[in-house]
Amino acid sequence: MNNSVIGLSLGAAWCVVKYISFLVNPMHTSIVPTVLLNILFLLSAIAIALYITKRNQTEKDSFLGDIKNGLKAGLPYTILVAVFLFFYYSTINPGFNERQIAHTNAKFDLIFDDPKEYQELKNSNPSFEVMSKEELREEMRKGPKSFYTPGATMTLSLLAMLLLSTLYSILVASIYRKIVFRE
Repeated sequence: MNNSVIGLSLGAAWCVVKYISFLVNPMHTSIVPTVLLNILFLLSAIAIALYITKRNQTEKDSFLGDIKNGLKAGLPYTILVAVFLFFYYSTINPGFNERQIAHTNAKFDLIFDDPKEYQELKNSNPSFEVMSKEELREEMRKGPKSFYTPGATMTLSLLAMLLLSTLYSILVASIYRKIVFRE
């Protein structure tokens, strides 16, 4: 079995789990369980692909070759999941981002309603001191609107999973070399 197929298979499995979790509870606000499953599936894809590759090897490969073989499963997984997340947050569940923006804006309103916290906020940045309360409120609301977009989510998840794929490939390759296959 090809390493890319393993990565794509586990990536597709995670996409199905994410979609099923949406169908079961469309108003969920916690992404922690699916994020943890994503991390586990990524690690599993790299570990399974590298194990199968090492098991079927006829000649020894270098440590960098092992890392490359781990990344051959991790990168397709990463790309598939990141693209799925873009479509998930833009078409399947666009309300999630809207709820996150509303939740953040409600927190900002609490800060603006409390005089002590409002003053701390104004003192935290010199440019805030010259702004009126409404100008500052609008300035603070720009951040979540640009952060909670499908494109930003895809970019951040792609970056994080690429970094995690590289780290997992190094860790799994070194564990397999030192403990499992004793090279």
